[in-house]
Amino acid sequence: MADEFSNVYDDKKRAESYDRLEYPGTYYLAFRDIPKILRKHIRGTKAIDFGCGTGRSTRFLRSHGFDVIGVDISEQMLSLARQHDPDGDYRLIPDGDLGGLAPNSLDLVFSAFTFDNIPTAEKKVHLFRMLNHLLKTTGRIVSIVSSPEIYVNEWASFSTKDYPQNRSARTGDKVFIVMLDVEDRRPVEDVIWMDRDYLKTYQESGLKVLEILKPLGKPDEPSHWKSETTIAPWVIYVLANGT
Repeated sequence: MADEFSNVYDDKKRAESYDRLEYPGTYYLAFRDIPKILRKHIRGTKAIDFGCGTGRSTRFLRSHGFDVIGVDISEQMLSLARQHDPDGDYRLIPDGDLGGLAPNSLDLVFSAFTFDNIPTAEKKVHLFRMLNHLLKTTGRIVSIVSSPEIYVNEWASFSTKDYPQNRSARTGDKVFIVMLDVEDRRPVEDVIWMDRDYLKTYQESGLKVLEILKPLGKPDEPSHWKSETTIAPWVIYVLANGT
C-alpha cells in the first residue's frame, strides 16, 4: 500500500517538463468534454482549481468564464503558473490545508488528476469533505481521475508495458506510468483507485454522484489512438453535496 503523500511534480526538472505539455493525445480526452459538462452542471462562476500545477487547467477555466483560484502543494509548479499568468491568483496550500478559503463560497471545485497522487482512503475522504464544505448549496465538484485501465494498457501519450506488476495492483497500491509527450521519461508514480472505491469515498465524504463520464477517442480525431477508442483512460465524476 502507498503510505505517504508525495507530489512527484515537486521536482524542478519534472515540473518544467510537465509545464511544456499542451495536453495532446490521451490528455486531450480528459478535457474535450469539460466545457459541455460545465454548461450542464455549474450555476455560477466562483471556482478553485484544486491541484492546479502550472496553472494550465486554471487558465482553461478562466477562458470559460470562471473567476478561479489555483491551489497546489508544489511551490515549483506554482512558480511556473505565476510566470505564465502574473495576474492570476495562485496559492500554496501545505498538505492540502484549505482553511484559508471561505466555506459555502464556491460554485465549482475542479480537480484534474490530483487524486491520483493522494494515497489513502482517510486522506481522500478528509479532502473531499473539506472541498464539499467550500461549495455553495448549488455548487459542484468536477474531478478527473485516471481509470484503473490506464495502468495496464498502451496509449497515445502513455506506456505501462515495462511495469507488469501494475496488473496485480489493488486500490491504494502504487503503480507506474511513463509519459510519452514530455522529455522527462522517468516513470510517474500514482496510486490506483478502483471505481467502486471512489464511490465509497464519495459516500463517506457526504457527496453524491450526479454523473460519471468515461470519454473515448473518436476515429476522426487527429490523434494516433492506441487503446483510446475502446478503453477509457479517464473517469470524470460530477459530485454534489449529498447531505
